[in-house]
Amino acid sequence: MFQLAVKTTRNLKSDVLSGLTVALALVPEAVAFAFVAGVEPLVGLYAAFMVGLITACIGGRPGMISGATGALAVVMVSLVADHGVQYLFATVILMGILQIMAGVLRLGKFIRMVPHPVMLGFVNGLAIVIFLAQLSQFKFVDGQGNLQWMSGSSLYILLGLIALTMAIIHFLPKFTRAIPSSLAAILFVSLLVAFAGLDTKTVGEVASIAGGLPSFSIPSVPLNLETLIIIFPYAIILAAIGLIESLLTLTLIDEITNTRGRGNKECIGQGAANIATGFFGGMGGCAMIGQSMININSGGRGRASGITAALCLLAFILFTSSLIEQIPIAALVGVMFMVVFGTFEWSSFRIIRKIPKADAFVLVLVSGVTVATDLAIAVVVGVIVSALVFAWQHAKHIRVVTSQEGESKIYRLHGPIFFGSVNNFLGLFDPKNDPDDVVIEFQYSRVSDHSGLEAIDTLAERYIAAGKTLHLRHLSPECRQLLRKAGDLVEVNVIEDPKYRVATDSLA
Repeated sequence: MFQLAVKTTRNLKSDVLSGLTVALALVPEAVAFAFVAGVEPLVGLYAAFMVGLITACIGGRPGMISGATGALAVVMVSLVADHGVQYLFATVILMGILQIMAGVLRLGKFIRMVPHPVMLGFVNGLAIVIFLAQLSQFKFVDGQGNLQWMSGSSLYILLGLIALTMAIIHFLPKFTRAIPSSLAAILFVSLLVAFAGLDTKTVGEVASIAGGLPSFSIPSVPLNLETLIIIFPYAIILAAIGLIESLLTLTLIDEITNTRGRGNKECIGQGAANIATGFFGGMGGCAMIGQSMININSGGRGRASGITAALCLLAFILFTSSLIEQIPIAALVGVMFMVVFGTFEWSSFRIIRKIPKADAFVLVLVSGVTVATDLAIAVVVGVIVSALVFAWQHAKHIRVVTSQEGESKIYRLHGPIFFGSVNNFLGLFDPKNDPDDVVIEFQYSRVSDHSGLEAIDTLAERYIAAGKTLHLRHLSPECRQLLRKAGDLVEVNVIEDPKYRVATDSLA
């Protein structure tokens, strides 16, 4: 799926070097997302360190990078604005508890229900989001405090450095893989700017990353029902977004590396990480597809890559902030642009005319909703639309083959009976004009849900009202138990009845 992914043997050297590369890219992202959430830069950096370290140690997907993300930040901003950062910390702790519960209840497996067009829309949408997030680096604040687009020499220098970074990342692997190309590009461009005295924006001009070790503290909020009412809705939304983004990223890395992560373990790892970061003054987080792609493309496959990224990030905060602040923003933007090119599923343009129109619509819809709102809403919308399309298509598969056996008319059903097909099912029969003895054969059909049972009951009632004798053959034992009006009409069959269960909450 991703052309930038390189196949290398997992080893400590690759993990350490790729982790260092990721740590450098984490700095501006964590700071930017902290600003989006309305909190101090260190709150985002501490989240990137804590969440990244814990998920790397106990999560279910080695090689995946977690930290503060924009998808969570856009939800947090209203909470911080209305109630303050302490309520955010309490929310993050509750978010983590909910994620651990999801892992214990083994809900991670439901990510397998996400259709492939939704997955394609997810990666395309995220690639667009990552690209758009970099455009803020092409703006500056004028004397009146307004954001303006760059122009003139400053713009040309920025574009030139971005192009140079991208060229190094693309061409260096053709000559050597001794050092990750992204790390080499960052170092080379940083040295070029320093020695050539080029006037371009650096990390330090965005925000200072200097700080101390995160300290443990219980969020300063009232421990009462009112607080729970405030934070619980946010915690549910954040937990859902975090798990969806993490599990989808896990699935993508599975495809790239031809390995299999453990979704439920990742849920528990994400939950534990968010509980910890809430107690240590972080804004919480989840898997980051951009940084995960940088790690995979740089050769990082093991847990050591994520651990290295987290520890290097902490080292930047404690010891080398003055050096990291000298890195040109252009170098990091170039790295992220290469992530965009590697993440976007370019084959979408080739296959979109060949796949069913409904799938093409879902792909475009999920991409658009991801950009316009957030990942969780996009995935839910995509799954719902895909399910409705599936139901509509299968609703048309119900049909009957009729025959005459003596005085009886035989209806042999083919296809599933469920909520989408019940109208077509009822329209296949003619109680008024049928003979006095009618047999409906279910040997080649399945009753899938409660709507199907209700349709059979309705049909039985119509034949009874018309004074006809109706026989229902080869229904599953559960169907017989759940049918009400047709209960006395179900025959005891010579042929062994099918064995399947019906999705229904009715036991009447």
